[in-house]
Amino acid sequence: MTASSLTVTDNRTGKSYEIPITNGAIRAMDLRQMRTGPEDFGLLAYDPAFTNTASCISRITEIDGDRGILRYRGYPIEELAERSNYLEVAYLILNGELPTIAQMDEWVYEVTHHTWVHENVKKFMDGFHHDAHAMGMLCSAVAALSTFYPEAKNGGDPGTRKLQIVRLVAKMPTLAAFAYRHSLGMPYAYPDNDLSYTGNFLNMLFKTTEVKYQPNATLERALEVLFILHADHEQNCSTNAVRSVGSSQVDPYCALAGGVAALYGPLHGGANEAVLRMLAEIGSKDHVPAFIKEVKSGKDKLMGFGHRVYKNYDPRATIIKRMADEVFEVTRPNPLLPIALELERIALQDDYFVSRKLYPNVDFYSGLIYQAMGFPVEMFPVLFAIPRTSGWLAQWQEMRNDPEQKIARPRQLYLGAGKRSYVEIGKRDEESGTDG
Repeated sequence: MTASSLTVTDNRTGKSYEIPITNGAIRAMDLRQMRTGPEDFGLLAYDPAFTNTASCISRITEIDGDRGILRYRGYPIEELAERSNYLEVAYLILNGELPTIAQMDEWVYEVTHHTWVHENVKKFMDGFHHDAHAMGMLCSAVAALSTFYPEAKNGGDPGTRKLQIVRLVAKMPTLAAFAYRHSLGMPYAYPDNDLSYTGNFLNMLFKTTEVKYQPNATLERALEVLFILHADHEQNCSTNAVRSVGSSQVDPYCALAGGVAALYGPLHGGANEAVLRMLAEIGSKDHVPAFIKEVKSGKDKLMGFGHRVYKNYDPRATIIKRMADEVFEVTRPNPLLPIALELERIALQDDYFVSRKLYPNVDFYSGLIYQAMGFPVEMFPVLFAIPRTSGWLAQWQEMRNDPEQKIARPRQLYLGAGKRSYVEIGKRDEESGTDG
């Protein structure tokens, strides 16, 4: 018996098993040896929503939810948000190290010169209804890119993979901006290679009649920080979707379309929209105490507080709160901000929320910033998808290089009917659907 092992006694048979513990985990397949007899398949672990199951080994993002820590490749998110720009962080996430000056120059050049999309993209974008949701358009457009680059299915070749990664990082803002402009009935604005990654995105979104669009420096920087904060976040719903779809060795465009689809959901990418809706329903900071009372009685929900992983203050929320002050100095004051500040103040002093470790998360203030910058709520998850592209691609690439990974195929516990005899339709009981 070793110290790094788990001894388990199966009370059904009386047998004991020694299971190795590696990196704080046991391998689920080690449970398979626990059987009651030759006909027994073996013991399974039942874990709905993967609340305590590690599906992979990753070296990209580290989260310590109890201490409120988030690091990309070992670098604290606070340092990256303060000192880097998004493309530098994307390079770090994708390659494992911060780039040198030469590497950064080459990376920026590659991304900048792949921002353009085929003219046919405009044609199928025009086919969407005028009120189509921007996220639905983005999901479809990302998947459609696979038809423009059929060589992408050769994901086993490192050179082919690298090219698709550059294309996706570069073209995602273009597709997002096209979806936004289509929803407004505006002509598409093409990329401007003289601008930064975020500056060019703002150009494609908001350019009207000016010959040369110049983004506001504060808003451009705010978008850089928000993109950095959203670049990756371990094995969340959309990342798990990308890995699961990608495990079939489909091209990265189709794999990332799965990630966009997962992000579309209100429990994931739509969470900050729910925060704005909650603040609007509260209506005034004077109504906050009454709302808090409703939440504590179970009659209402406090959106933007608490997290599946973080049991402390979300480190991204701290950064975003500081960024919000800078954004609001150059935009019109958001009337919902006083409500948010009062709600946070009261909740952080109330034992009900503190004892449950319900602290503000990244969604609490991000929606206020996006709204102040002029984005409609339909664009919020799209703004999430753009920076998360680098994280999805890093996870996809890591999965493709991991010899232990196979096509995703979870087990199930079947609790349905046993074998039944087929009954002809005329002999079935109308109420029960069985033989009368």
